[in-house]
Amino acid sequence: MLGFPHERKVNKNFYKLYLERQKNFFLIHSVGCTGTEVHLAACPMEFSKPNATWPCTGGMPAVVNCMPGPLFTQNISLKKKIKVSSNVRLKGGARMGEGRVEVLKDSEWGTVCDDRWNLQSASVVCRELGFGSAKEALTGARMGQGMGPIHMNEVKCLGNEKSVWSCPFKNITAEDCKHVEDAAVRCNTPYMGLENSIRITGGRTRHEGRVEVLSSDSNGTETWGLICGENWTTKEAMVACRQLGLGYANQGLQETWYWDSSNVTEMVMSGVKCTGNEMALSQCQHHKTVNCQRAAAKFAAGVICSETASDLVLNASLVQQTVYIEDRPLHMLYCAAEENCLSKSAAKANWPYGHRRLLRFSSEIHNIGRADFKPKAGRH
Repeated sequence: MLGFPHERKVNKNFYKLYLERQKNFFLIHSVGCTGTEVHLAACPMEFSKPNATWPCTGGMPAVVNCMPGPLFTQNISLKKKIKVSSNVRLKGGARMGEGRVEVLKDSEWGTVCDDRWNLQSASVVCRELGFGSAKEALTGARMGQGMGPIHMNEVKCLGNEKSVWSCPFKNITAEDCKHVEDAAVRCNTPYMGLENSIRITGGRTRHEGRVEVLSSDSNGTETWGLICGENWTTKEAMVACRQLGLGYANQGLQETWYWDSSNVTEMVMSGVKCTGNEMALSQCQHHKTVNCQRAAAKFAAGVICSETASDLVLNASLVQQTVYIEDRPLHMLYCAAEENCLSKSAAKANWPYGHRRLLRFSSEIHNIGRADFKPKAGRH
């Protein structure tokens, strides 16, 4: 519900002494959860009468101590680390904690059919991956269609299992399910407020603009500043879009002179280098002190974000089946050389004489994303 997968023991005596000095009002009492519910509202409970409060005789206010998942404790030292499953993953989601459910069986990733897919089963997946209970159990390939086998059908979790593999399910036959029925989840994640320290300005829509981040000076004064556009790539843009809550990165821009509508002109961040998996730009590598060769505001970093994206996957088995080696005369490879399709050593060859040895194969590309693939226009 709050985005935490587990809870820790809490020192109730400390809170009891503290709360005894407070004037407490109890609106809800006699909460009787089984532990399989996905939300507190799903538990049986009793409410105080209007304009009255329950005295909570012999009890005290409820206290919890939640344990965040590993993704949210990278910079925190904990005595007990929560392990995340290595045979379940989410793919195709634009935000943290959402995606198509994929499970690993016999060293091959496959999807889960959405027959009987519900919040209890989705919550088991979410907690297994270090998130809280599930907000939504999505059906009908809402997070895109997967590839390869479908490993599970009619998953029926109670809600308290440690892994989705511990839940009853049926094996798949070819007639049972297709990838248009792939199951997906949206999990509750802890609120971290990361979107409050970043914004984009000047764009035509709320999904694009020049990136501005909140920084603090030595006096603790917070001001908005720009990010140097040098070496700014799609990976950094991916993290910025994720932190903004705007989905995928369509483009990472190194010049934003056409979005010059803000009075923010100072560079406060440079040398940003992300892996693409971070939750915020502050978690990426960057210069301790700003070092930007082109410090004018028009060279600040920008992004174009998108709620959906294409996801191209090569049919690897077809490549394996069709691969072969061919010797081809150089005079037949001028176009390939112009398009940089040959190795670097081809530039030293004695054109147009001689041959090059090529690795040839048939290819088949599948788009398993949630948006059409629109290649950029060629140079010719």
